[in-house]
Amino acid sequence: MSFDHPVYLIPAVFLAIALCALLLAAQRRMTARDLVYSNVAFLTDAVAPRAWIGRAFNASWIVALALGALAVAGPHVRMPVPARDGSVFICIDTSGSMQSTDVSPTRASAAKNAAAAFIDASPSGTRIGIIAFSSGAAVIAPLSADRTAVKAALDDVPNPNGATAIGDALQLAAQNLPASGHRVVILITDGVNNAGADPQEMASYLGTRHIPIYTIGIGTPNGDIIGGEQSTIDEDALRSYADASGGAYARAENASQLRSALARLGGVTMLQNREVAMSLPFAFSAGGLLLLAMITGFATGRVP
Repeated sequence: MSFDHPVYLIPAVFLAIALCALLLAAQRRMTARDLVYSNVAFLTDAVAPRAWIGRAFNASWIVALALGALAVAGPHVRMPVPARDGSVFICIDTSGSMQSTDVSPTRASAAKNAAAAFIDASPSGTRIGIIAFSSGAAVIAPLSADRTAVKAALDDVPNPNGATAIGDALQLAAQNLPASGHRVVILITDGVNNAGADPQEMASYLGTRHIPIYTIGIGTPNGDIIGGEQSTIDEDALRSYADASGGAYARAENASQLRSALARLGGVTMLQNREVAMSLPFAFSAGGLLLLAMITGFATGRVP
């Protein structure tokens, strides 16, 4: 927590000490007055069960004063909030290996369904774009905050065919993302790069621009035989792309896992830590607690 006017906290400490002393003095006077009764044992038994009321009453005044002092000092708390300028490209692998049926119905279909889940879970106002890549990369949907239009563009993602140019997809995303703001790349692929630009270099480049890559490895180590080769998954490569850019890697072996992973990413990748002013919440809390203390004090005869 940080403060705009930390100097105001100093007199608040002295006021809190003074209030504590005042409340203790008032409590001692009340105790001395009560001892006038002849039957001290009866008095002790009568008031002991409600001793906590006095302590709670005194504490409420002190806490209210502390909250008021914090409000005047201009507190700020760093917390995750939805990014108002969020932009994200979903890069979907459409290479031949995405025909594999080890993820039902196919890796390609599961990837598109999961992308739709990501779009649905993203905060309102987030600009989302779609890039499809195989032997090359192409923008299927430019960045847009219109979720309906972006989801409709998933129908234009090509059928699986060709090689896997992960580096080209990352390069295209970098070229089409804005120069500033909260920017993210989601990469859905089996991770076996065999064409185009070096994905490791592009991942490092995105990292220098503070654009994390969240890689989702789709499939099992032993997928279908396609084009005479087995469809596998290169987890080490996908993990290295994420690490180089400041993102994270996750693996999905079935459609349910993939959809859940993308939905979670939709909810968290567009959050960013920001300083949030807390003066108003503290002021309202202080006022509410003071009002409650006053009402309680009048009701129980404990107004200081």
